[in-house]
Amino acid sequence: MSNASIRDEWFERFGNRGPKIVCVGLNYRDHTSESGFEPPSAPLLFAKLANALCASGDPIPLLAGIGHVDAEAELAVVIGRPGRRIKEDAAHDYIAGYTCANDVSARDVQFGDGQWFRGKGYDGFCPVGPRIVPVGELDPSDLTVTQRLNGVVLQQARTRSLIFGIERLVAYVSDVLTLEPGDLILTGTPSGVGVFREPKLSLKHGDTVEVEIDGIGTLSNSVEEEPGA
Repeated sequence: MSNASIRDEWFERFGNRGPKIVCVGLNYRDHTSESGFEPPSAPLLFAKLANALCASGDPIPLLAGIGHVDAEAELAVVIGRPGRRIKEDAAHDYIAGYTCANDVSARDVQFGDGQWFRGKGYDGFCPVGPRIVPVGELDPSDLTVTQRLNGVVLQQARTRSLIFGIERLVAYVSDVLTLEPGDLILTGTPSGVGVFREPKLSLKHGDTVEVEIDGIGTLSNSVEEEPGA
């Protein structure tokens, strides 16, 4: 499935061809620590555009010469109805369901720019899937989130370790912008990403990345290098 195909599928399901993809940085204490930062006092938001969206089974494209690239396993919230300034105790009324997400990150670009938009915004840098589990069928408060690279576990944590929980995130994001059906909130990634390992471990052509979350399934993507422009 191409990036355009998954956006068309999103449109058919949610009436939203280009979902907003709102991401939360440093939302697990262990990842905050390995990154060398203090825990944030409020959710740290950044965004990806719809061009980054791809499906389970799609390749993650790596532009030749892009440098170090990481996968980041995350639980994603899928919004089900429009909402603005949502109260925390009403947040679940605005959620359609949950899915797996991979916040792919070009670290040399991200750290070199000093902000995160470009390093996390390349085409295909937001795989999601393999399905959306309806909100009433899954308790997201204590799920295991795992990233495997070529079958080896790199990341694993439980969502009870989130600094800011799902209700807080939905409310906080909706204070900034109107949430609409099909919008995604990526809730953050745990420790273990390749750039903070010794030696560092970067995605490369031929790799297979899997993000598995209890009750949702496994998001699986190969990594394919693209020629430079």
